[in-house]
Amino acid sequence: MPLHSIAFFLGVLLLQQQEALLPFDRVWLLPLIVFAMPLSRALRLPLAFTAGFLWALLFAHLTLAERLSPNLEGSDLVVEGWPASIPEYGRRSVRFIFEVEQAFLNGEPVTAPRRIRIAWYDRAPPAITVGSPWRLTVRVRAPSGSMNAGGFDYERWLFRQGIGATAYVRVSGVNVPLPEIGACCTVNRLRHRLSEGIGEVLAGRGNAGIVAALAVGHRADIPRERWKSLLDTGTNHLMAISGLHIGLVAGLAGLVTGRVWRRFPVLCLRFPAQRAAAVSGILAGAGYALLAGFAIPTQRALVMVCVVAGALVLGRTARPSHPLAMALAAVLVIDPLAVLEPGFWLSFAAVAAILWWLAARDGRGRSGVSGLVRLQFAITLAIFPLTVWFFQQGVLIAPLANLVAVPWVGLAVVPPALAGAVLLPLLPWAGERLLLLADLAMMPVWPFLDGLAALPFARVSIAQPPLSALIAAVAGAALLLAPRGLPGRPLGAVLLLPLLLHAPERPRDGDFTLTLLDVGQGLAAVIETARHAVLYDTGPPFGENLDAGEAVVRPFLAARGIRRLERVIVSHGGSDHSGGLESVRGAVDVGRVLSNGVGDAVPCHAGMSWRLDGVRFDLLHPPPGLGADGNDASCVLRVSSAGGSLLLTGDIESLAEAVLVKEYGREIASDVLLLAHHGSRSSSTARFLDAVEPRIALISVAHRSRFGHPHPEVLDRVGARGIELLRTDESGALTLHFRAKDGIEALPGHRVAARRYWHRTGASR
Repeated sequence: MPLHSIAFFLGVLLLQQQEALLPFDRVWLLPLIVFAMPLSRALRLPLAFTAGFLWALLFAHLTLAERLSPNLEGSDLVVEGWPASIPEYGRRSVRFIFEVEQAFLNGEPVTAPRRIRIAWYDRAPPAITVGSPWRLTVRVRAPSGSMNAGGFDYERWLFRQGIGATAYVRVSGVNVPLPEIGACCTVNRLRHRLSEGIGEVLAGRGNAGIVAALAVGHRADIPRERWKSLLDTGTNHLMAISGLHIGLVAGLAGLVTGRVWRRFPVLCLRFPAQRAAAVSGILAGAGYALLAGFAIPTQRALVMVCVVAGALVLGRTARPSHPLAMALAAVLVIDPLAVLEPGFWLSFAAVAAILWWLAARDGRGRSGVSGLVRLQFAITLAIFPLTVWFFQQGVLIAPLANLVAVPWVGLAVVPPALAGAVLLPLLPWAGERLLLLADLAMMPVWPFLDGLAALPFARVSIAQPPLSALIAAVAGAALLLAPRGLPGRPLGAVLLLPLLLHAPERPRDGDFTLTLLDVGQGLAAVIETARHAVLYDTGPPFGENLDAGEAVVRPFLAARGIRRLERVIVSHGGSDHSGGLESVRGAVDVGRVLSNGVGDAVPCHAGMSWRLDGVRFDLLHPPPGLGADGNDASCVLRVSSAGGSLLLTGDIESLAEAVLVKEYGREIASDVLLLAHHGSRSSSTARFLDAVEPRIALISVAHRSRFGHPHPEVLDRVGARGIELLRTDESGALTLHFRAKDGIEALPGHRVAARRYWHRTGASR
């Protein structure tokens, strides 16, 4: 059974690595394979592998079939349906997933995706209730997101959630609630009501979002500073209702049922108390998993509870590896797209580590505190390679943090939180007191976690490793957790070294690398020399609680192993260029910040220059004393070396371009030019392009820019001069190497290099 589950898993995993899908008609082989598996023992493993591949292929095709039709891109649709997810409120917005029942374009019915993620921007967003019908006028677009090394793959997340389009509400359109149509979204509606009830009871207290996460799996209201403490201490898994919580609830239900059952001999004669307790545990675990939204950790935990409890009901025993293998197969049969989530890997790796550690010691791990400490170290070691792979960091104090937080939260916080949520609609006075108790129980956790997170050795940042280093580290961790005396066991430490010591290739002295990050409608560019890095602009805000500095720049710097920025140059105060500055400052060590009109930055002006590792940096604009306001005050940076030259122009417009041409003439000639102001009509004049004479032009622009960038006239001027044009909306993040030996090399954009079948194509219009 375990080998068949692993073969099925590998087939599913292979499908998720494809850039394009095989034709849908190949899926007809699946029932034949399932039928043939019992007939041939020798072919069971390859058949299981093929079945996994085809099963994932079927799901992939069905999910992609729900994507927005290209001819509806950018259209205003009238959609009728209901919110299907708990809404996420900002100060002036609300976001939710909308289940579409019918859609209209200009009064005519059209086929729209079944699930749309909607943002409603308003000074006073309306109250949204899960399951309550609405008629909304929305502007729709196909799933799209930024593509950067180390960054969050938003398109993958939308695909994983089965969301076929994103949209925002047109406030000028018809947006009205509709009459109730009966029961729908029953579970999510209940989760929403309980989440709101928890928020009302704990309003003004710091743990309302935490209690809601533990009770109903709604984590959107957890404050950012709390998330940071959890992430920095490796305890964020506590906020995902997983095996710990499901097992606790199932165990308590089974314990209570067993004791009560034994008090009634008549019941015991009809059905043994042990089996009644097992059935009760299954039902309680299933109810909690359903209340938590049936996320992947709950799926895995519930299947394992069902296997173990089912064995008790049937009077059978199972090897420890069998429940885990059955859970793996069951999760992938239910949802083969689950392998796209880091939580899938971390969840199964943690349980596998526990089973492997116990098996290596014949199930006799030390008892007491010593045993718990050793087990926590075993879990941390097992998931360490995966946390480095997914998040480019390892949390060294995670064993200590989890040693205290896991039992405390599991025993002191979860029971009153869950009981309070359940009793709140039935016995409000009892539910309120239990929720207040959960809030109080959570309070002492934060000083402990914050203190650990503040330690200088709390976590280590490691650059994005190659796949070979990850595989070696996983094998090394397995060896280190193996039984003592196993030949080659010390080799495990050696196998960890490629992961720990990995350092991305850096430019040689005198060379430099430019990465123009894909930040949508904004700008952020990283220039790397042999031992230093400079950031030009920090990207835009992405909403009320997120910006490009946090979502794009920080992960990229972590993936590249960059812990210090020698200089940060913010071209000007426009939010699409300066929105991520504070997040960058909070993530890495920053030397000097140069800008005009941005906080405490040192004013930038023409004449400022410096050298880093044989590469020259010159600020050409604005002239001293020009002033700090407007696009034409942008800091213009020229980077030059023996390998070539680069001109970064911020948002300057035709007036500033004319000043540069007059002041420097042909001295501003550069091999690579970043087109100013995202390719707007007011920039990139013919005279300026002729003076710069670039071989390559770059544009940082959003997919289907609402400003119409880049303007067709600019594209015509660039094309007429034979300049190669590279765009972030089509290619994702762009990387160019400037080498004295080889000249300028433009690598394929990240959207091309990291493409998977769920990503949109590079066409921008």
